[in-house]
Amino acid sequence: MAIPHVMSVTGPVPVDRLGVVDAHEHLLLDSPALKNQDFTDPAKAIEEVEDGRATGIGAIVEMTPIGLGRNPQGLRTIAEATGVVILATSGYHRDAHYPAGHWVYDAPVEVLADRIVTDLTVGMHPSDWNDPSLPLDRARAGVIKGGASYHRISRAEQRRLEAVGGASARTGAAILVHTEVGTAAHDIVDPLVGAGASADRIALAHLDRNPDAELHAEIAARGVTLEYDTIGRTKYHPDSLLLDLIEAVAAAGHLDRIVLGLDLGLRDYLRAYDGGPGLRYLMTAFAPRLRRRLGDADAERILVANPARLFAIAGAGESVAGAGAA
Repeated sequence: MAIPHVMSVTGPVPVDRLGVVDAHEHLLLDSPALKNQDFTDPAKAIEEVEDGRATGIGAIVEMTPIGLGRNPQGLRTIAEATGVVILATSGYHRDAHYPAGHWVYDAPVEVLADRIVTDLTVGMHPSDWNDPSLPLDRARAGVIKGGASYHRISRAEQRRLEAVGGASARTGAAILVHTEVGTAAHDIVDPLVGAGASADRIALAHLDRNPDAELHAEIAARGVTLEYDTIGRTKYHPDSLLLDLIEAVAAAGHLDRIVLGLDLGLRDYLRAYDGGPGLRYLMTAFAPRLRRRLGDADAERILVANPARLFAIAGAGESVAGAGAA
């Protein structure tokens, strides 16, 4: 029987080697929707990741998708320099991140899906699939991203979600979908499942922007994972509100459907660029409070066991022995 593993940028890694997982992060990013907030320097990213590793983070799910300056070679450099397991992303964001005329608007669902599957199973495209003739990087993606707009899914986003769901069905890879301010949750899950994705391979990001515990329990009851990632984002809410939300969802019987990330998607959030809170915040500021609220065992399930289950690629049948993974 195949050993459960994730696909990192340096190769397959058994899930029992991951440790604490930051389930939603950005290390290298350049989006036209985020003016003057790009961060593309691998050396700065190494500095940031080392800071997080020193606090106990063992693995990072890097959620920069196609079209936002994805850099597979840079991610390999970071993983090799730090020893932190890094999962890279294929898939697509919401419309706001793609300028008019971008190829994602015109590509048929089959092409959108095939490019995701190639990233996952052969190698990642080194330049956001802008020139399909370029040779692929040897790093493979390990997760798929989707995206939707505020309280709605545009026609173009709908097609991309169908492609994302179909690619997950073909590969077994997990899906993490951007929800704008935590909205349209059920509407996002429906087309993914309709395209063949299993609900237990789906996670919804930023749901804590809409801290509705009753809604979250409904989503979790469908088998979907709740990804909370506005930790330390005091401009939205204090961490105590997020801790209250986690307690309520756990009390409703869905502790196993919660994972955490920081989603440091702006230069201003990174300590390596003189910003904050930085990667250290998860384990130095939030995890101790989580342990006090839930106890050590339940906190470990959220930080270690739940993301290991979510991001494991089931049935891939690859050996992890001697994989040379980070």
